[in-house]
Amino acid sequence: MDPHVLAREQWLPAPVETVFAFFAEARNLEAITPPWLNFRIRTPGPIDLRAGSRIAYRISWHGVPLRWLTEIAAWDPPHGFTDVQVRGPYRLWHHVHTFEPAGAGTRMRDVVTYRLPFGPVGRVAHRWRVRRDLEAIFDYRARAVADVFPGS
Repeated sequence: MDPHVLAREQWLPAPVETVFAFFAEARNLEAITPPWLNFRIRTPGPIDLRAGSRIAYRISWHGVPLRWLTEIAAWDPPHGFTDVQVRGPYRLWHHVHTFEPAGAGTRMRDVVTYRLPFGPVGRVAHRWRVRRDLEAIFDYRARAVADVFPGS
């Protein structure tokens, strides 16, 4: 089964260094994740993000508690970073974040390549719910980030 890809792009009215610094603070992820996920970072802080850093999370997906462990696979301040799932709900999770100067601000891009477990059941779950949930999560995130950097 080929992986799924979710790609998003957003312009923010702040310098690339400022936007990257916001995302380099792992605790900010809680603030830009929808409340219905009940997302919590379990790794004690402060978290020094760099290549090799691991972060443990807890989420609740439709009432099902899930644990998730990601690792920073690439770290290139202030241009981007990549996180990958080490353990969690996906068979594959590869999330590339890029930041580049654009006009008087920053163009931020997210490309998530993911694959679900469970073969045919995973494909049905993706069509039935997972794809829409991921889109809703990233829609919420875009609004929350726009609130952090008003004027976008």
